[in-house]
Amino acid sequence: METALDQNTLAEVKQLARNRRPGFALTRSFYTSPAVFDHDIKSFWSNSWIWVGHECQIPEPGNFFRFDYGTESIIVVRDRQGTVHAHVNVCRHRGSRVCLEASGKTSVLSCPYHAWTYDLDGRLRTDRAMDGQFDRTDYSLFSANLIIFQGLIFVCLSDNPPALSPALERLAPLTKPFEFEDMKIAHAASYPVPANWKLALENYLECYHCAPAHKEYSRSHSLKDPASMTGELLSALAENSCQAGLPLTVLNETGPDADNTGCDIYYRRYPLYPGYKTGSRSGEPVAPLLGELKQYDGGTTDVMIGPLNSFLVYADYAVGYRFVPRTLQETDIQIVWMVRGDAVEDRDYSLETLTWLWDVTSQDDERIIRYNQQGVNSVAFQPGPLSSMEWGIEAFYHGYLSRLLE
Repeated sequence: METALDQNTLAEVKQLARNRRPGFALTRSFYTSPAVFDHDIKSFWSNSWIWVGHECQIPEPGNFFRFDYGTESIIVVRDRQGTVHAHVNVCRHRGSRVCLEASGKTSVLSCPYHAWTYDLDGRLRTDRAMDGQFDRTDYSLFSANLIIFQGLIFVCLSDNPPALSPALERLAPLTKPFEFEDMKIAHAASYPVPANWKLALENYLECYHCAPAHKEYSRSHSLKDPASMTGELLSALAENSCQAGLPLTVLNETGPDADNTGCDIYYRRYPLYPGYKTGSRSGEPVAPLLGELKQYDGGTTDVMIGPLNSFLVYADYAVGYRFVPRTLQETDIQIVWMVRGDAVEDRDYSLETLTWLWDVTSQDDERIIRYNQQGVNSVAFQPGPLSSMEWGIEAFYHGYLSRLLE
């Protein structure tokens, strides 16, 4: 559904976008202005595809979960026929939230305020003690666009969502060996940070900070120093990845160089340092091999689907990242760890060894992002030039600012 902003807000936001200096970080107002945040939620987040969960969370009819960002709330539910729906969590009577629980199982969706009740497919079923006649079909829950890709559930509130399917068709053969659809969520965690969501996302989009800020990560991941990706390291990965059944193709359709697909998408597998089979404290495996993989290749894969959804995939587990805005300077860093669906906790993996790396790394991120926001809040802050290692931020700015100027 489309939402409108007042003309003064639109003018302020558009002027900020026009004034941005290419090759430099954004100005202070992008992280401190209520008008910009309002625009971010209504015109960027609600017009982007958001990864909200996995089909394993709703295996049976009646299973549901809720996903919230900013002022918005979405119910994802499987109906009695097995179809998955996404509903805006707003009652059509007086606007109350319908679903208050984070997840569960139900036969209907009932508003706690006046007991208007909806079928799982969103149709209004009962309207208690209403006077007069009206057509219930006009008062179904508002629906959100929904796409399921290899078990991953994406939603978008816009009446005209970006064209995601063409990009997913190109990505599908690259991610097929991992068999996302047969994974399960082993653990999920949220790391609240007192900062604007863009600072949290920008931090993830660059590894310029990795060497000084992430000591544990930097021991194993060559991305922290692109110059370390030598011919020998890349040759070993190419040979091992081929034997494991993994493609090494780079798919990069982001920023100004992307084709006109309507949605950013990125795929790249890169080497871990010698002695590391996966992202773990010891370098040894932490879970069974994913999907169709035949062996560990000593690499990891970055996957981005749209500007807001990032995944890191090792041979034995995957990590999904979201940076969910709550208020102007409150963001949840949400991390989801996934393993193959038939893996059994305490037999095939332990949560401590599985989650160690990205738990300590996310604690680091919370700290550095918090300090980043504190500095940006200063009236002395002026945007500095971006490093070549911050190309991902420049690509994000291109799409983000283009959306602001539409």
